[in-house]
Amino acid sequence: MSGIAIHKVTTAHPGDVSALKTLPESTKPDDLLAVIGKTEGNGCVNDFTRMLSSTVWDPHLEASGGISVFSGGTEGVLSPHVSLVVKEDDYLKDDGSKMYNEGLVAKVGGTRDFEPWEMGTAIQARVTADTIKKLIAEVEVEADDVHMVLVKCPLLTTAKVVASAKECVTTDTYKSMGYSRLATAVGIALALGEVTEDGIDDALESYGQRGWSSRASCSSGAELENCHIVVLASSKKASNPYRAVHGYMADAIDLKVLLELTSKIPDGAERVQIFVKAEPSTDGVVRGKRHTMMTDSDIQGTRHARAAVGGLVAGVWGETDVYVSGGAEGQGPMGGGSVCVVYKV
Repeated sequence: MSGIAIHKVTTAHPGDVSALKTLPESTKPDDLLAVIGKTEGNGCVNDFTRMLSSTVWDPHLEASGGISVFSGGTEGVLSPHVSLVVKEDDYLKDDGSKMYNEGLVAKVGGTRDFEPWEMGTAIQARVTADTIKKLIAEVEVEADDVHMVLVKCPLLTTAKVVASAKECVTTDTYKSMGYSRLATAVGIALALGEVTEDGIDDALESYGQRGWSSRASCSSGAELENCHIVVLASSKKASNPYRAVHGYMADAIDLKVLLELTSKIPDGAERVQIFVKAEPSTDGVVRGKRHTMMTDSDIQGTRHARAAVGGLVAGVWGETDVYVSGGAEGQGPMGGGSVCVVYKV
């Protein structure tokens, strides 16, 4: 079990690792569990800012066996940043007893590499679920204690499709991002008991409308072949001041749920970070009014959604370095998305 601290730092560019200098002097190389960041690329298949950030950060994660998760796209007011998830000893009183009766814990890991033809399928969902179940057991919590499972998953490139030994779920590289996020989210839902084994195929075939997770946060990229996984949970065995609450937006303008979740932060507590998924509703409307996010041939719908939801979230949070990630297939109701709020008492 790893009690944690989370340090959020804005970045000057995708290769900026200066956030390391902000960590406490007592931080050891093997304490850095995960780097979760937003980079200023387009968030699509050819977003190489994610790859650059992973390349410069991954060497700093080798000692701990930690992982990086970078989500591209900082449209609108969103600000590039990283959140460093660091192992931290329990807070104790002078007599050695616990200072807090609970705290946040995290466990990170990865699945095996996926073959091109496995991406976006029930195979990816099941492999992801098995890995998450293992991580939950290792961190000594129950599924109900989990606030968020954040995953970076792979996508298909043209080269992968051509070289694949079997037919892939799609030959469209951009669409493959959505299929991979969906399969990953269904895997999370399976691991957390939000979807049954019998419901996997239905969840995939309905594109997440008949089976989704309110605690999944998935983004896809060309910088990896497996899934990088961060499990964030509350534990009565930990003693630290970090807390989390979670929920989901019903649509892209669901201000109510954002206010409800942030209202749970006690007076005087420090806002640490908010993680939100966003997507354009595939029925083409938001509360009965037509939107054009899905019909803009110049800008992908996920980019529109990030900008719209990002502005809403930043306004509520009071900061622009918030984690808003586009593409919420299976990560909340259609057109909505999962929300996880982290704060420090």
